[in-house]
Amino acid sequence: MTQDEMKKAAGWAALDYVTPDTIVGVGTGSTVNHFIDALGSVKDQIKGAVSSSEASTTRLEQLGIRIFDLNEVSELAVYVDGADEIDGSMAMIKGGGAALTREKIVAAVADRFICIVDGTKTVDILGSFPLPVEVIPMARAYVARELTRLGGKPVYREGVVTDNGNHILDVHGLQITEPRALEARINAIVGVVTNGLFAERGADVLLIGTPEGVIRKP
Repeated sequence: MTQDEMKKAAGWAALDYVTPDTIVGVGTGSTVNHFIDALGSVKDQIKGAVSSSEASTTRLEQLGIRIFDLNEVSELAVYVDGADEIDGSMAMIKGGGAALTREKIVAAVADRFICIVDGTKTVDILGSFPLPVEVIPMARAYVARELTRLGGKPVYREGVVTDNGNHILDVHGLQITEPRALEARINAIVGVVTNGLFAERGADVLLIGTPEGVIRKP
């Protein structure tokens, strides 16, 4: 089974957590694209979706799924999204696709966060994948200096502008043993919009696509 086939298996398995006649929170990325395709197969059974990125919105609309603005929605039963890394405590690094801020906002509204990944994304300690930090453009150099003081090696993701009009710093060289504490510390730096640690609001359910099938945790 290829990595993409494992992603597809996890994406389609997430349909089990979609309740009919509800609005579904939808994340961003290659694994989520498979979930969006799966959601298209039940589009007549749901009210629509709240999307975390312009790319996902386009894909959802192409399938005829109605898009809701989050400001129109008071609650979401589920939010389905992938992760660049996820540890045993269900804390994640996200933001490889530069949609971390909107992803974090939609996740905050949802009752349950369903994380869908292939088996390569599970780790014991977060940090092998560089930690994305979304920053206000004028603060980029200042934030980079502050991140260096925390022991990281920030690298400007050149040529990338987020859907919010901001920049991304990817922080290399971290071993994140206390993800909640580091998430709060980085978010407290002036000029940071948010960072890609999803620890304070981690996943509730993890679906892992493997060659042997989909593993569900817990």
